[in-house]
Amino acid sequence: MSDSSSRSLIPSFLYSSDHRLFQLHEPATNMTQRKAQPLRSLKSSSVSSSGPSFAIPAPNEKVELYSPAYFAACTVGGMLSCGVTHTAVTPLDVLKCNMQIDPSKYKNITSAFKTTIKEQGLKGFTRGWSPTLIGYSAQGAFKYGLYEYAKKYYSDIVGPENAAKYKTLIYLAGSASAEIVADVALCPMEAVKVRVQTQPGFARGLSDGLPKIIGSEGVRGLFKGLVPLWGRQIPYTMMKFATFENTVELIYKKVIPTPKEECSEPVQLGVSFAGGYIAGIFCAVISHPADNLVSFLNNSKGATVSDAVKKLGLLGMFTRGLPLRIFMIGTLTGAQWVIYDAVKVLAGLPTTGGASPATALSPAVSA
Repeated sequence: MSDSSSRSLIPSFLYSSDHRLFQLHEPATNMTQRKAQPLRSLKSSSVSSSGPSFAIPAPNEKVELYSPAYFAACTVGGMLSCGVTHTAVTPLDVLKCNMQIDPSKYKNITSAFKTTIKEQGLKGFTRGWSPTLIGYSAQGAFKYGLYEYAKKYYSDIVGPENAAKYKTLIYLAGSASAEIVADVALCPMEAVKVRVQTQPGFARGLSDGLPKIIGSEGVRGLFKGLVPLWGRQIPYTMMKFATFENTVELIYKKVIPTPKEECSEPVQLGVSFAGGYIAGIFCAVISHPADNLVSFLNNSKGATVSDAVKKLGLLGMFTRGLPLRIFMIGTLTGAQWVIYDAVKVLAGLPTTGGASPATALSPAVSA
């Protein structure tokens, strides 16, 4: 049995670890022989170069695929990608949340910007940055780390052929499983963030906002938005991962003439950004009603779903703040995938997605 088949049943197309990477200073005779051989499989073939390699190295050069170190690298990448990006767009989040909570006062982006400047100054745009950083860092760690684990787990259960055939279902199931846990970590910080951003004078930030909510509503007050948060984040994350993986695969098949393993790191990371931005647009649209609901419930003590619908209106639930959120989530998601894949590259892992299932499965099937 080959090393790859004993290590895992997961089809390698889920994370292409092409072994046709540049090997430095190989003898010229050997190079000639290899060039003359047809490419029988990804595992049995290699390409040589006398110059430095710009291809992303195979996973086993630094971190073994699906080892504890692999999942740790993915967890760190997820933590950085979500924590950094969400904190960076805090000013946009402040505008969005206020437009959702008080549409009569914050009528549009321009109105929200002017009102925030007038009442709170530039400092108002940084409100809630600390719970955002902590909450979304924790969420990202669980989201990406558990997604990688769940994707492998489900692929091992169904076997390589079914995993290749129903790959989108693997992406959907893995991302949904991960997000259920990730939102439990996010929910308390999300509750504090929304209050701080939409209720000037409630608290300066996390240090006084968290104990204030616990003091008035108990620990349950931090989790009252969990079910709506699941309603927002689970469809969002399923769309995010499934759309991204399929979009990246399509880009490498239809847009870029060069095989992924021969593309430079900047090109591969550029594909990650493009795939992430496209996925982000779909994510924003599908999760926006729940996002309005989460903001409303976290801002209003004792409020219900019916109260939110009455206040915002059914159309408002789907459209209030949507253009701003599409821009914010598209940029956010694109940047997240770039950061995440950059961490994987630094760990010696391939970037996410992009290989042909049929090609990648051939070694495993023949083994």
